[in-house]
Amino acid sequence: MKILIKLGGTLLDKPESLKALAKQLAELSTQHQLIVVHGGGKQVTRFLEERGVASSFKNGLRISDATVIDAVTKVIAGSVNKQLVSAIIAAGRPAVGLSGVDGSLTRAVVLDADLQFVGKPVKTDRKLLDLLVNADYLPVIACLAGDADGNIYNVNADGMAVSCAVDWGASKLLFITDVPGVKDKDGIVLRQLSREGMAQMIESGVAHGGMQAKLQAADTALDAGLEVVIASGTEPDVCVRILAGDSTGTHLYSRKATIAGVQS
Repeated sequence: MKILIKLGGTLLDKPESLKALAKQLAELSTQHQLIVVHGGGKQVTRFLEERGVASSFKNGLRISDATVIDAVTKVIAGSVNKQLVSAIIAAGRPAVGLSGVDGSLTRAVVLDADLQFVGKPVKTDRKLLDLLVNADYLPVIACLAGDADGNIYNVNADGMAVSCAVDWGASKLLFITDVPGVKDKDGIVLRQLSREGMAQMIESGVAHGGMQAKLQAADTALDAGLEVVIASGTEPDVCVRILAGDSTGTHLYSRKATIAGVQS
């Protein structure tokens, strides 16, 4: 089975959670074809704050000028990526760290002129991913992408994960984050959520910021036929449990599909 797991950067900010997740990834990569995509927004914000640079956002996305792109490259494609790769190797599996810029893995275009160098992924190179996975390497991908003119774009990690998952032909996409799932207006975690429900939550403002961006990315994955789950990376063995059929987190589905074994 082809699986893509997207890790929120906050989960990689603490040595204990980094080690636990790396162990799960190492285990799963012996059972399935696996790719990992990660973010690192919290680390980038801290890096910029230490240098007196304030972060600005629009619809949950970081406005990215040249200074921010430099920070994103240093932090997400640099320290965050290499720490995760090293942890997976320490857990016993060969991992390779790269970004969408490397080998033109993921091409992007400008998403919104107001966001400056924030990119929308338009194509991911399946051949490069297959080359690594078939050679028994675990690709660990930082959320940057490039274009034919040599520009580097800050790409929302959820959107990056969807681009990689769809073009690689994955069947499952797990968003492993720092929240237990999608919450309704009363703060209750929803075990199932349809595409129509996702749209309503965004329109009503219940899902905003990072969750809005996540659901918008997930909609594209659902349209391509992937199974999508949003769950907390702080729960023990969460990735292993989900793939074994556990109903933890929020399972997203298209109107014509149902999630077997998951109760509303």
